[in-house]
Amino acid sequence: MSEWFEQGWLLVVGLGNPGRKYAQNRHNAGFHCLDRLAEKHHLAFDARRDKALLALGRIGGRRVILAKPQTFMNDSGQAVGALARFYKVPPGDVFVIYDDLDLPQGVIRVRPRGSSGGHRGLTSIVEHLGTREFPRLRVGIGRPPGRMDPKAYVLQDFDAREQETMDEVYERVLGAVEAVIQEGIKETMNRFNARPAPDAEE
Repeated sequence: MSEWFEQGWLLVVGLGNPGRKYAQNRHNAGFHCLDRLAEKHHLAFDARRDKALLALGRIGGRRVILAKPQTFMNDSGQAVGALARFYKVPPGDVFVIYDDLDLPQGVIRVRPRGSSGGHRGLTSIVEHLGTREFPRLRVGIGRPPGRMDPKAYVLQDFDAREQETMDEVYERVLGAVEAVIQEGIKETMNRFNARPAPDAEE
């Protein structure tokens, strides 16, 4: 196992908005990834703490907490900060998965740290952790068409064609999370940050 995740809990956070109204929205890509990760590893979101739904267990021999904040996107840091303090998880062991308008649909990017890039959920987490030094995985959802308001775009559901693409994306995300646990973030970046197609542009 990589030295990057050596001891203690790994807190894997998927960002989204709670409730049926938002369930299939583009903005809920983080939730969708965690749901599939939990299903694959036979974990259940059967716990609740600090304004988040939790699934606790092991993936690849590592103790993990899968967390879906129930605060609504812009206040995600309230849950993440509180969970990190309660479970004594350092920022370097908080791994955040979220949708990104600035990546084409079908592209994912793993990074060990960085700015929020204007994503309000990530901005909230930076504020509550007090640092930008935590790893994250960006799930590309593409830019809105024409002059459509990005706020309206992210709160729309994926159409059928987009959903097919995202189902493939989510499988890559699961592989990336597993690789982070077993191989470390540098190797994961080398393997999963490649473009999925020659004409994909960031």
